[in-house]
Amino acid sequence: MVNAFPKLIKDIWDVWSIRSTLIFSLSLQTFLVFFAPHRKRSSKTVLLSLIWSAYLLADWSANFAVGQISDSQGDDPEPGEPKKNGELLAFWVPFLLLHLGGPDTITALALEDNELWLRHLLGLFFQAVATVYVLLQSLPNALWKPILLVFSAGVIKYVERTLALYLASLDKFKNSMIQRPDPGPNYAKLMEEYAAKKDMKMPTQIIKIEEPEKDPKADAEVRPKTLTPLNILQYAYKYFNFFKGLVVDLIFTYQELAESKRFFSSLEADEALRILEVELNFMYEALYTKAEILHNWIGFIFRFIALGCLIAALCIFQNKNKDEYGGFDVGLTYALLLGGIALDSIALIMFCASDWMFVRLRKMKDEVDDKDTRFDDILNWILDWILGVRELKTEKYYQCFKSTKKTTSHDVPNKSTDDEPFHEVLNTSFIYRRWSEYVHAYNLIEYCLSLKPTRIHHTKGLIHNVFDRIIIGPAIKFIRSGIATIEETCYQILKWTDRNISLWYRDHKWVNEGYIGMCFYCIFYIPRVLGGSIKKFMDFFDVQARIQSQLDEVIYTSSDRLTLDLWKHIFREVKSKSRLADDAESAVRVSSARGDWTLRDIKGEDKETKRKREKLLRYVTEMDYGQSLLVWHIATELLYQTDETREGTNVNHSNREFSKILSDYMIYLLMMQPTLMSAVVGNGKIRFRDTCEEAKRFFYRRHILDRFRNMVTDAKGASLAILSVAAPAKAETMDVKGDRSKSVLFDGAKLAKELNGLSKNEGDQANMWKVVSQVWVELLCYAATKCGAIEHAAQLSKGGELISFVWLLMAHLGLGDQFQISQGDARAKLIIGK
Repeated sequence: MVNAFPKLIKDIWDVWSIRSTLIFSLSLQTFLVFFAPHRKRSSKTVLLSLIWSAYLLADWSANFAVGQISDSQGDDPEPGEPKKNGELLAFWVPFLLLHLGGPDTITALALEDNELWLRHLLGLFFQAVATVYVLLQSLPNALWKPILLVFSAGVIKYVERTLALYLASLDKFKNSMIQRPDPGPNYAKLMEEYAAKKDMKMPTQIIKIEEPEKDPKADAEVRPKTLTPLNILQYAYKYFNFFKGLVVDLIFTYQELAESKRFFSSLEADEALRILEVELNFMYEALYTKAEILHNWIGFIFRFIALGCLIAALCIFQNKNKDEYGGFDVGLTYALLLGGIALDSIALIMFCASDWMFVRLRKMKDEVDDKDTRFDDILNWILDWILGVRELKTEKYYQCFKSTKKTTSHDVPNKSTDDEPFHEVLNTSFIYRRWSEYVHAYNLIEYCLSLKPTRIHHTKGLIHNVFDRIIIGPAIKFIRSGIATIEETCYQILKWTDRNISLWYRDHKWVNEGYIGMCFYCIFYIPRVLGGSIKKFMDFFDVQARIQSQLDEVIYTSSDRLTLDLWKHIFREVKSKSRLADDAESAVRVSSARGDWTLRDIKGEDKETKRKREKLLRYVTEMDYGQSLLVWHIATELLYQTDETREGTNVNHSNREFSKILSDYMIYLLMMQPTLMSAVVGNGKIRFRDTCEEAKRFFYRRHILDRFRNMVTDAKGASLAILSVAAPAKAETMDVKGDRSKSVLFDGAKLAKELNGLSKNEGDQANMWKVVSQVWVELLCYAATKCGAIEHAAQLSKGGELISFVWLLMAHLGLGDQFQISQGDARAKLIIGK
């Protein structure tokens, strides 16, 4: 029999396979404890991929090591190996069960993992059986006491993980929120009494007692004058318990709607943002971590039992005689014990410093006006000091890159004035963030020109700047220039080869040209067949498309911090719309607006204004959402690039920047978050690709782009070229292009011209940008309510998205289709007498 591997390699594998796997498993647990919480703070592909790999490899390594140890039990010790080393091998198995329990910071990688709780329950049974089997195989074993202690801790951790998955599964999550059955008034008894009174000739009637339209608490204060960090946690936890049913599409009551709407209507924009981010953080921890299990008395007690078992096992092992064990194996055992204790201690510190702990340490007051006791004042001062470190922070007056007004950081005033285009941006320290705080950008025209979208507000730190300028920037330029150089070189080589073969054949008439062609064909045939096979394989598994999508995200996606001004703009628009939602029907109608409400509100009753208003409405009402999204994106980009009124009021500048940010963000969602937007955009990706192809063809024809070199350095020249195309009023793009191509490039150009005409009609450029920014808020709100709640919950584990905040804000203000109960609890009453 031929050995596939040399004996030396096989011996090394036999000795180190178990030990190296144990070290690897402990390293993975350590990595997940520290880095798994960061996935709610960052959407970086590299970090998420590392966490994904560690999560999958953690279970694999533990299962593999258990199998290896189980297979080695009963074998004679190798020469030079201590005789009782098998006892240590049996001691290592319950540590692997402990590792399979996983850290507290991550139980599920995705929501689908919660549905596999039954698989984990079966895994617990089989791993427990394997552990018992290894222990019995090692008897008599002097370490049986610490083995049982670590085994108990491992069972507790594994049960916690399985129970956390079970409680976060959608069916159980929904069942936990369903109230006890309410049969209502006893209809049969009421009818019998009514019939009896009628038979007795008594004047009887049944009246319906409506619930009072006005809530008795409506005039009471719904919030403190100042929201402390502890108040933020308390209100967020309260409304988390109300609205977590959004994830499983539960319908909410009239009372819940009225209370939530009244409270959020009383908030300022920054206060609402602080509450929403904590509320979404509670939702993340309930779905992806062990928070729901640990933050109750049973979980708290069992966590201390597990930690006590590990400490007791360490003490017992310390007192044992270890002369008959291998020195390295003893050190590895200490590493497993100390590592387990350290990781559990760190988890306990995280437990004590979590939002759940603080919100349950101090209950919310029944009435807002209740005065605090002396103890309350001391506790509030301590908690506010601790929680203030994690509070949402902003950096004031960041200047926009696009502004022509040059202002250095030393010129930043203490207070913004009307002609200073500064914005206040979110700038919480990374370690304390509850979400990424970034708004991503992806731009169609800049993508066609191979340009990465430029950040509007520079908020990256020194490390990020150095990394971008020294590594990322030069690397991307090198790759682009390298690809262009290779393409051009290959083209020149082919031309040179063809010319020289022709000349050589002219001087050597005796050589058959067909023979030369056959030789070249044979030389390139084998690589061609191999390359074709690889291409078919990649096409079958869609590998090329996935790689291209990842590259596009890295190269053509930029991230900009959310500005507080943009959030105030969104909050103001949503809040004003919520005042029009008096019942369930109007709430659905308002949340279904896609820009038409804003366009219909354009002031002016003259014929010219009405005509322009009707023309603009066509780009909303006569198009599906995906088509309308792309058309408005192109129009916004063309106007943004060609707008010369940079020196204006701060309001005009802000609306212009808001339009740009939301426009690029919605295209980012369309292209980079297809599962989130699939419910609303339909064939939006196909339309995007067709539009890109038409744009590139147009740029080649106008010599804006060359096939080997970019001829433009910004998008302004390309935008001016697109707008320069003459389009008669009666020439519709559909009539010219037909229905096969889904491109909307010149539809966007026509819309841009219509919007420019609107600004001229009003005599105020600010009016045009105000309309555009409001349309984008409506487009964002429409997508937020129509996207599935499950998809919003899925984004919480990938850094979070602005659209999820808008979705939750609209739900709190009663916009959407979750509130189908528009009346209170009416009851019937039997009245005797006239």
